[in-house]
Amino acid sequence: MPSTTRAMHNLSSSNTGDFTLLGIPGLEQYHVWISIPFCFVYLVATVGNGILLYLIAVERSLHAPMFFFLSMLAMTDLILSTTCVPKTLTIFWRGPQKIGFPGCLTQLFFLHYSFVLDSAILLAMAFDRYVAICSPLRYTTILTPKTIIKIAVGISFRSFCIILPVVFLLTRLPFCRTRIIPHTYCEHIGVARLACADISINIWYGFCVPIMTVISDVILIAVSYTLILCAVFRLPSRDARQKALGTCGSHVCVILMFYTPAFFSILAHRFGHNISLTFHIMFANLYVVIPPALNPVVYGVKTKQIRDKVILLFSAKRSE
Repeated sequence: MPSTTRAMHNLSSSNTGDFTLLGIPGLEQYHVWISIPFCFVYLVATVGNGILLYLIAVERSLHAPMFFFLSMLAMTDLILSTTCVPKTLTIFWRGPQKIGFPGCLTQLFFLHYSFVLDSAILLAMAFDRYVAICSPLRYTTILTPKTIIKIAVGISFRSFCIILPVVFLLTRLPFCRTRIIPHTYCEHIGVARLACADISINIWYGFCVPIMTVISDVILIAVSYTLILCAVFRLPSRDARQKALGTCGSHVCVILMFYTPAFFSILAHRFGHNISLTFHIMFANLYVVIPPALNPVVYGVKTKQIRDKVILLFSAKRSE
């Protein structure tokens, strides 16, 4: 067999084996106990986002741009948590689990895709609030159904184009050493570090491109809310100011819940060499389940239209 053909054969065969997900290193004996709150929070995320999607779909009064973007956020949160949590719970209940290379690529693609798309949706929601508060008379002419669809397709396609190269960067790597992943799910750099080849391109792309994209979203969100606050404090009526601040309050809470743990997890993974692996993996697991569970709760409590519909839905169920 020629050397080139043999090298190609070794590369392809090195990507056909299974990886082993260990769970949370150092806490193996507590996996069953950890799974109880973890499972509960996942159920809250699933049920909460499901109710949110149902209400937005059936209630005509919620067929507005803000709630359309909110339904996108709920669907993306469901993808984020469902991509990781079922496999994680299997590890907690049954011990280390194997995952094939295609399955690992699929999991990490949807994990990172959901993260970048969540960020873009929060930016779209900030833009929606900016138009609603700073140009209320032009709101319906600016955010037409056609424009909303273009924004939704655009941010989805942008996220897809940013994350798809990650898959190809991993498929080019040979995995000839250990295939044991000290984690509960596959993520880009964690898998790339198992390769017996230079992964500098993976580190550069995996860290810089998505992070710079998200940072640009954060800057634009900050600019939007700065302009919103300036407009709010110029409103003559105190009630109008309180209503506008209340409307934006839920958005700010969700933005903080999303970006704060996300940036901590990413920076700790890249630079936090003094942070214990156990703490990092535990925090990474909380990140994929806590924000998706809290988002519908925050919007249900702080958004009057949703709060009223939820109360009406459950009171109708009890009266039947």
